[in-house]
Amino acid sequence: MTNYREILRLNSLGVSRRGIASSLSCSRNTVSKVLQRAVEMEIEWPLPDGLSNQMIEDKLFPAENLLSKHRMPDYANVHRELAKSGVTLSLLWHEYSESCRNSNSIPYKYTQFCKYYHDYSCKTKATMRIQHKPAEKLEVDWAGKTAVIKNNITGEPIKAYVFVAALPYSGYSYVEAFLSMKMESWIQAHINCFNFIRGATKILVPDNLKTGVDTVSWRDTTVNRIYAEMSSYYDTVVLPARVRKPKDKPSAEATVGVISTWILAAMRNYTFFSLHELNTVIKVKLEEFNTKPFQKKEGSRKSVFLKEEQHLLIPLPLQPYELATWTQATVQFNYHISFDKMYYSVPYEYIKHRVEVRATSKVVEIFYNSCRIASHVRRFGYPGQYQTLPEHMPEQHQKYLEWDTDRFISWAEQVGESTTVVIKSILTSCRVEQQGYRSCLALLKSADRYSVQRLESACQRALSYTPNPGYKTVQTILKNGSDKISSASEPVKKNTPSEYEITRGSDYYGRKDR
Repeated sequence: MTNYREILRLNSLGVSRRGIASSLSCSRNTVSKVLQRAVEMEIEWPLPDGLSNQMIEDKLFPAENLLSKHRMPDYANVHRELAKSGVTLSLLWHEYSESCRNSNSIPYKYTQFCKYYHDYSCKTKATMRIQHKPAEKLEVDWAGKTAVIKNNITGEPIKAYVFVAALPYSGYSYVEAFLSMKMESWIQAHINCFNFIRGATKILVPDNLKTGVDTVSWRDTTVNRIYAEMSSYYDTVVLPARVRKPKDKPSAEATVGVISTWILAAMRNYTFFSLHELNTVIKVKLEEFNTKPFQKKEGSRKSVFLKEEQHLLIPLPLQPYELATWTQATVQFNYHISFDKMYYSVPYEYIKHRVEVRATSKVVEIFYNSCRIASHVRRFGYPGQYQTLPEHMPEQHQKYLEWDTDRFISWAEQVGESTTVVIKSILTSCRVEQQGYRSCLALLKSADRYSVQRLESACQRALSYTPNPGYKTVQTILKNGSDKISSASEPVKKNTPSEYEITRGSDYYGRKDR
């Protein structure tokens, strides 16, 4: 802003206009314009006391100052809008300029707009919101300090590893203890954390731990497949911190230190005999930690979270994520894969192909080239069970499935009485009826090869030998042609069976009367 007071003062001392311009770092035209307006408005040095530089400008250029009046933005509203995801100062300045034009007022240039906001943020000490957006990140880590559980039988101490998660914007935190740091505990900790805050953030920032990250390099980082699947299920993305760069997740690092003091150290005189007891006390201490008032500003972590952050979280799915395990298998010749000593069918076209198996506690899914080709309800119990879908079988095998006990007996009755007896004998001789289906189908094929009449005669002949003939007996008779000899000769007189079911007479065994 032009220093009008100093121009009038130096002019009264006899300093040339060139000298005044050089001294005040302004143009000679500005000095000439100010002095000319002072003469016109009859303003001379010395000036009255209490007359500010702005007041001098209003007296010298009243009409011009009225036209050039800039509208000051509402920086309280700018500060609130800037906290929202994707909102920048450039966007807010553009909207501010449009509103000024619509109201016939003059907006500040972008540089002045940013300068005044910087001044506002310094006065209100509200620079934190510029660094962190609400509901944007969730920083997670394992605490370096562990808790202790005692074995209630031996008294031996057992380590409990503490999972810590923090929202950088509000500082709202979640803590839970686990007996291991394996993948199952890592995934379950995230699920419980999302349920605790009732939503998910856009970004997850973990450390480069082995359960979360497979490979780490300065060019590329590969996230563990199960961890990436879990993040995709909750519509979030994993961006691991750089190696040896704790400032990439400062909130989690700071929370770990505070948690070690306010929760773990506060429980130093407690004795726990189960993980449930430990997490129950942690839950109480965590509530105290989140509701503890801030020292240098109003509110608490929980109040800021509930007021400004929770409604911006990504909504959770209807069902929580279920941990899945991945493995590989080769499709066998019976178009089944083996998993956990159980067998699950896949389309027979994939025989001898290498497939991927994804299994949860309820479902087994089979993938080939990232495309799901089969899905089954997971089986439990005694090993060796088969789960087969008819559409996965070849056409010939599907026809085999169409046969059952009633249909075999119905077919046998159409052939003859003896064939019916043989079919029932085969089905009842097996421990499970399905075990006799192949023999029954073989008899069916024999009727096509030798004729229905010969099959009935062969079955009748077999029943004369034994009350429980099998398929091989009938097949031997058909091959030897014994059924033809029996049918061509005269009926042989049969001995009447005794009460002991001896069908062959004593003469057959060479016994002589005494």
